[in-house]
Amino acid sequence: MARKFLYIVAVCLVLFVAARLAMIYFADELSEIAFVPGQEFEPQPPKAPADWNDPALWVARPGLANDPSRWLPKGASRAPQGTARAAVFFIHPTSYMDKAHWNAPLDDAAANTRARLFTQAMASAFTAAGDVWAPRYRQATIGAFFTDRAEADKALDLAYADVRAAFAVFLRENPKGPIVLAAHSQGSLLLRRLMRDAVAGKPVARRVVAAYLPGWPVSLDHDLPRMGLPACTSDNQSGCVLSWLSVADPADTSALLKGYARQRGLDGQPVAGSAFLCSDPLTGSQDGQSDAGGNLGTLVPDFEHRTGVLVPQTVPAACGPDNFLHIGPPPKLDMGEYVLPGNNYHVYDITLFWENLRADARKRLTAWIAAQDAAPEQSAPQEPSAP
Repeated sequence: MARKFLYIVAVCLVLFVAARLAMIYFADELSEIAFVPGQEFEPQPPKAPADWNDPALWVARPGLANDPSRWLPKGASRAPQGTARAAVFFIHPTSYMDKAHWNAPLDDAAANTRARLFTQAMASAFTAAGDVWAPRYRQATIGAFFTDRAEADKALDLAYADVRAAFAVFLRENPKGPIVLAAHSQGSLLLRRLMRDAVAGKPVARRVVAAYLPGWPVSLDHDLPRMGLPACTSDNQSGCVLSWLSVADPADTSALLKGYARQRGLDGQPVAGSAFLCSDPLTGSQDGQSDAGGNLGTLVPDFEHRTGVLVPQTVPAACGPDNFLHIGPPPKLDMGEYVLPGNNYHVYDITLFWENLRADARKRLTAWIAAQDAAPEQSAPQEPSAP
């Protein structure tokens, strides 16, 4: 499987080139023409949680043949055999780039191939803590993020309904013990909403080791208070949230901030001007500053040999006053031609810090277990009967 990794990367990450060129050479209006479906939204019947009993509706899950999340690069850390394990719920980022529909058909071959890649490269970072459950869902097309049209919100609502239904099955199959929540980009957008609706204020919240939401801003005023867990302030803390948006210097974040300003928070209020969470993935702290010496391994693609390698101590991480995670000048690594305009390293939010995230999830799991052992019996978490 490792030899196929970069072949898939080369095919699938080409999708970012189109977005990159459009953002560089065209105005917002032309970007909308290039990516946004012209037709009306197509209402689709909701799916029931029981639909996710079908293994075909999972990109990754225990027992699935050729599970992409089980891929590991050479030198990756592994949890000692016999140690505690969590269940990991991972929501992959946008992999549907077509204008034919507002939402991806579940049988779209290209979108499914890309979803496997993203799960392989990103979700694998969390497997030292547990087995990954990554659902297929009728994700919104990438064009939904280039427009203010009402159809975009409807597309995201449909995607969210699928994710919530899949999460119900995940909880049914994992009724006890710790869980890790992780996502990227569109997945993080949906995960923050899932946390508000299905985690905050519910017994399952006490089972969450950590929630990782890179690639989508989490407003400190309008999102985080509704998600049921605080921001992570250290790497020995469990039951908390991490989020970051990676940029190299000099960074032009004007387009990102413009898009952020159009959003509403989980409280329904505009988020424009509000600070968003910046976690340092090298130390697991809020608003942290770390030099490259603390980076245990960046996952770098090797196109020639169709694999990926870990390169340590190359990429730093520093939360800036603008709330973005700055990685210094563009790293001297052959990451490919998929950096977005403004030195935006969105595509690499997880892979830049891949090995540190493995260690982070494992350390938080250890902290979660210690907290349960130390808790008085009457305050021990009760297992929920429903999400």
